[in-house]
Amino acid sequence: MGERCCAVLRVLVLQAAWALAGGQVRYSVPEEAKAGTVVGRLAQDLGLEAGEAEARRLRLVAQGRRASVEVSGASGALLVSSRLDREELCGKSAPCALRLEVLLERPLRVFHVQLEVTDINDNAPIFPAVRKNLSIAELATQPGSRFPLEGASDADIGANAQLSYTLSPSEHFSLDLQKSNERNLIPELVLTKSLDRETIPVHRLVLTATDGGRPSLTGTMELVISVLDANDNAPQFNQSVYKVQLPESADVGTLVARVNATDADEGINSEVTYAVTSFIPPGGRDVISVNSKTGEIHLTGALDFEEVNAIDFRIEARDQGTPPLSSHCSVELEVLDVNDNAPEVWVTSLSVPVPEDASVGTVVALLSVSDRDSGANGRVRCWVWPAAPFGLEATFAGSYSLVLREALDRERVSEYEVEVRAEDGGAPALGARRGLRVPVSDVNDNAPLFAQAVYTVLARENNAAGAELARLWARDPDEAGNGRVSYSVWEGAAGGVGAAAGSGWRAASSYVSVDAESGRVWALQPLDYEELQVLQFEVRAVDAGEPPLCGNATVQLFVLDENDNAPALLPPAGSAPEAGAVAAEAASSSSSSFVGPVSGSGTLWAWAAWGAPAGQVVAKIRAVDADSGYNAWLRYELWEPRAKGPFRVGLYSGEVSTARPLDEADGARHTLLIVVRDHGEPARSATATLSVSLLEANEAALAAGSSSASSGSRSALGVDVGGAAASAATNVWLVVAICAVSSLFLLALVLYGASRWAPRAAVLSGPGPTTLVCASEVGSWSYSQRHSRSLCVADGAAKSDLMVFSPNFPPPPPGAASKDTQPEPSALLHTRI
Repeated sequence: MGERCCAVLRVLVLQAAWALAGGQVRYSVPEEAKAGTVVGRLAQDLGLEAGEAEARRLRLVAQGRRASVEVSGASGALLVSSRLDREELCGKSAPCALRLEVLLERPLRVFHVQLEVTDINDNAPIFPAVRKNLSIAELATQPGSRFPLEGASDADIGANAQLSYTLSPSEHFSLDLQKSNERNLIPELVLTKSLDRETIPVHRLVLTATDGGRPSLTGTMELVISVLDANDNAPQFNQSVYKVQLPESADVGTLVARVNATDADEGINSEVTYAVTSFIPPGGRDVISVNSKTGEIHLTGALDFEEVNAIDFRIEARDQGTPPLSSHCSVELEVLDVNDNAPEVWVTSLSVPVPEDASVGTVVALLSVSDRDSGANGRVRCWVWPAAPFGLEATFAGSYSLVLREALDRERVSEYEVEVRAEDGGAPALGARRGLRVPVSDVNDNAPLFAQAVYTVLARENNAAGAELARLWARDPDEAGNGRVSYSVWEGAAGGVGAAAGSGWRAASSYVSVDAESGRVWALQPLDYEELQVLQFEVRAVDAGEPPLCGNATVQLFVLDENDNAPALLPPAGSAPEAGAVAAEAASSSSSSFVGPVSGSGTLWAWAAWGAPAGQVVAKIRAVDADSGYNAWLRYELWEPRAKGPFRVGLYSGEVSTARPLDEADGARHTLLIVVRDHGEPARSATATLSVSLLEANEAALAAGSSSASSGSRSALGVDVGGAAASAATNVWLVVAICAVSSLFLLALVLYGASRWAPRAAVLSGPGPTTLVCASEVGSWSYSQRHSRSLCVADGAAKSDLMVFSPNFPPPPPGAASKDTQPEPSALLHTRI
């Protein structure tokens, strides 16, 4: 435990030292170090634990040129990987510092390492030529005369490049060193004793250059001095040093300077020619030339401030005498920087794709920016375009991080084309651009969404099991598994079945199922309108993301009535029949349709007194249909006798009444075949046979009393006989029906027009019970019994049924026997559109 605490403390101390040092590690290594030489324990200096360097992939990032070092994956040490030559890497620049970038993953971090390559004395001084020929006149040259020599050059720097010169022993010559400027020493040969050509015509000396390294290295040049006669005046320059400044953009052929030397002699001894004798650096001879006649110095090559910022050379003026005499001057050419290098942008690391839930400040890429110019021309500013959602943060001189500035949304933008722009401070400014493609990866941040919160589905009853009822679709803008949706009926939500009274409640999953992939809603069993009118349930859409997200939609399934129930005749009411009417047991039969003579019959018995006036109710047929709307609207027709007889049947009331006063000529017994049928398509019907006996008034009263005593125990079909009060009530209802039909017809036209402009389901509120208006391509639909009063108009169908039921019309109670058992035309409007 104590060792672990010490290790943690050491990491904290290193991190603190790292922060105080400005976030940079510095190492030094001598050039020509052997491959494998340990430069430094990089992982330890960065505060990493043992083995963490390999686990987090500690590595170097190249920046355009060979670094000659590498990071050991096992130990995390910085090692020499190949030959290090300071002169090749940095030339004469001092110090020779290499900027390295070190990457560390999980999390991504960048460290800056400065590696200084120190110089060793591995380069000996070199003279421009192995041999130097000099000609000196024996008379014209006096002791003390000086003859500049070309100095040696050393590729090393510092003390290793500090040269000293020695001359082999001679009684006539000595060596003197002159500083041409702060950087260079020029060796000069000094004549110490007059020359005598006849004694020694040629002097051979050795000039040795020794550097300041340990051990020191040397270079030599042989001096061959020929002693000449005659010419006693050397040319003289008008100034000893010429200083010139030229921009590096100067064209080839530009005049650098014009030197001028004069000779006091006459004739051929005064004719002067010019020549360049030495260059520092030696490469200057490739860009400088002098006209031997005029002394004009011109550029013969392009200047480059980034390669050479100064050129020093000497001009020799030689006359044409015998022997020729010469003099020298120095020319110092300073190269001025111009903004001729655009910035360079390098992408050292790119971490893509970026998850769309990445936090603000996430590092996306690491960039390196440089400009080879100097001063203002080399100062670079960087920015990113477009400005959102990414930005640049400077991490070190010339190093930037591309970071996230705003939250991402892949569903809005799935990929960004980012451009990093750099511009220097020159005039005119130069710029560079680097494009980056940053894709955004998806996360499950969008739940499936249905197009509607509530779906209204219309289905006809008696559908086949497995029939498709509807198709639901939920949109999830995520991609791949995050956007793959599966559907199910959600039992967890509050849902239920609107069923007929007394049928109870059942789970929605017992009626319908949803295909998990397609969202197809299909029926598990045939639907029965008489059992179920409205089924409401929820469908859940769940995506395949992690964690999964879901969305719900409510489905309201309305069952449309089919005419699958024939009218059924009701038993007689429990109360005593009216005077003049007798109920008797009878059998009845029904058929699915009524075409031609009705087959089957039920026999009912009734009695009427002779002399009964026209319009007197003899009996009343009561029937009910389990269907709804038109399918439950009943009408009564007298099928037999076909000829005009003494009796008639109310079309919608079912009342059998006298058509005219009865007399003895009508006969003692009449058999009436009455058909009860609905308005469905196809229509269904039931038949009843009514046998009416004509009796004397006292016999009819006796029969009525007998029938009254036994009416409570009969289970056959019933017949009620009414009087004049029924006729009066019928007239009142006819007046009401005419008014209601007119009002409802206008209302139907208004609702039909509104349905054309409102394709979705809408709810109309009123003072009474709610009236539902809905549209569907399935066809017409109405729901009028038991629970609600509704209206539905179907758009787009070739034929639509518009049904309006009065909200104030009550449903018939079971077993009721009145003229309100079936809705009259005053309470129902049926229009074909």
